[in-house]
Amino acid sequence: MEPVALGFFAALTMGLVYGAGACNVACLPYLGPVFLHEGSGWRTVVPFSLGRLLGYASLGAVAGVAGNAATRLVDSSLAAWLLGGATVLAGLSLVRGKQGCKVKSSDQSVMRRAVRPLPYALFAMGAGMAFNPCLPLGTVLLAAAATAEAGAGAALGLAFGLGAVVVPAIVFGALVARFGAQVRAHVAHWRGRLETGAGVSLIALGTVTLLGWIKP
Repeated sequence: MEPVALGFFAALTMGLVYGAGACNVACLPYLGPVFLHEGSGWRTVVPFSLGRLLGYASLGAVAGVAGNAATRLVDSSLAAWLLGGATVLAGLSLVRGKQGCKVKSSDQSVMRRAVRPLPYALFAMGAGMAFNPCLPLGTVLLAAAATAEAGAGAALGLAFGLGAVVVPAIVFGALVARFGAQVRAHVAHWRGRLETGAGVSLIALGTVTLLGWIKP
């Protein structure tokens, strides 16, 4: 196969195109339920996006050093295990968070301990999304492999990640978070059940992802 020449801004553009379309559709089932949790919004988007950035940069660095080994890594079951496991953890965090509030709502430390795993789970979910194969990412990894340098490969991966993250971050961070806040305000008396239901749905979604029944 002929080497692929790709610059930073070309990789960024490819990420933008991908992020503006397919990425939003793929992220919605995983991020949507989290926005029913009180206090979500940018607190949800930031760790998730950072996880994706690290995932893309890491893949680019591996491709720069090991060539098509990065492509094999993307095609493996690692993405399903990472994304599925993190999604289950996020769901458990939401369910435990509600249980913690019910036990003693005045004790803020209990609530903080209950929901503490959520940012880490979101970070891992973002990394799992980055490890899922797509045609634009494959092109970026081929270009990274052609550089034969970890730093150059990581830069290409990071460029793609920045482009892929921008649009979803705006959509989920601003629009969906605001919509979620309005939903919570209008159905405040159902909020506890909605958050518990969101956690359960994430657990189910993570489980079927682990089993390989669905691929984002």
